[in-house]
Amino acid sequence: MRNFFKFTERNTSFKQETLAGVTTFLSIAYILVVNPLILSQAGMDSGAVFTATALTAIIGTLLIGLLANYPIGIAPSMGLNSFFTFSVCIGMGIQWQVALTGVFIAGIIFMILSVLKIREKIINIIPLNLKYAIASGIGFFITFIGLKNGGVIISNPDTFVSIGNLSSPTTLLAILGLVITIVMLVRGINGGIFYGMIITTVIGMIVGLINVPSKIIGSIPSIEPTFGVVFSHLDQVFTPELLAVIFTFLIVAFFDTAGALIALTSQAGMMKGNTVPNIGRALLADSTASAVGAILGTSTPATSVESSAGIAVGGRTGFTAVVIAACFTIALFFSPILSVITLEVTAPALIIVGALMAMEIRKIDWTKLEIVIPSFLTIIMMPLTSSVAIGLAFGFILYPLCLVAQKRYKEIHPIMYVLCLLFILYFAFIV
Repeated sequence: MRNFFKFTERNTSFKQETLAGVTTFLSIAYILVVNPLILSQAGMDSGAVFTATALTAIIGTLLIGLLANYPIGIAPSMGLNSFFTFSVCIGMGIQWQVALTGVFIAGIIFMILSVLKIREKIINIIPLNLKYAIASGIGFFITFIGLKNGGVIISNPDTFVSIGNLSSPTTLLAILGLVITIVMLVRGINGGIFYGMIITTVIGMIVGLINVPSKIIGSIPSIEPTFGVVFSHLDQVFTPELLAVIFTFLIVAFFDTAGALIALTSQAGMMKGNTVPNIGRALLADSTASAVGAILGTSTPATSVESSAGIAVGGRTGFTAVVIAACFTIALFFSPILSVITLEVTAPALIIVGALMAMEIRKIDWTKLEIVIPSFLTIIMMPLTSSVAIGLAFGFILYPLCLVAQKRYKEIHPIMYVLCLLFILYFAFIV
């Protein structure tokens, strides 16, 4: 096992990888609760979605761990499940069965693009400074999510966001967890993020802010209501309206995953020069999970940015992913325990992990305006729009534009021009 996952080469251990896997699982376990809540509003059976969510995470995470040796988890995407429910099913009036078939077709297209190494080619031609900007931007985005989940910042009609009610008990719990985690990290305690989450959970239960589970073991809901429905609706997706939806799933999922993989492999120290080792296998795992997830009954899965929590603890190999998958498997039987993993518990981890990822910002060449402008807007637009893909879009449009303005046409890869045009069309006709 040590040789297969290259423990020595990546300077890690069984204990370190296990701790990282459990930490990542705790950071993304909320998806088992939230995904059924969101998709059930589209008319889907929440119990079936719970099981489909767990099985998709298990399969996708195992694939990326075993095929690519990445310490990363794959799970249904929060942004895309909201798009699926509120934009496609409710907003456009499309039945969830048909929309799910659209997700399946997008997943098949992803698999073809991955096998042909087109996705790999696109990721590897992204300029190095933009890759650092993507990693940094996702860091700011993750911290923004953590602050929002903890109630530290809230929406405001006058200023868009403002400080939350810091006297709120749940917000105080998140702040206390943040302080505890920071203290352990700056004192050099390995696994400080993980221990911070555990301590915060215990304190929350003691003071009555987190419900103590009434039971530990629960039955696994049947997947029958959603399993395989995509195969009976293939003839209903080839309409202009739904083809546009499939294209949107492709664009957003493609670049959300690309951005996440760049950021996470950079954080783990796996990026070599301007290339990401085994990226083709990772993309194949991700795209396979998309197709399988649709068959099981969930919206598009993606590389989870919360994997950064496990990487921060020391996850460096695919064994971390195996541990994450094992935790999702256990969660199928111990679903009542998931109620203790609240947003306030995970908020401190996300805030701190975001800060760690934002350290990549120092590698950007801040002396050249043609790099500064696209890099900065790539970074800032991710948290401001709550979208990795839109942040990438600004960078992919402005980077070629800046170099063309300097008559440096030959320094831009032809694919970058194509991506620039695609994102302009994306803004013009979809966003």
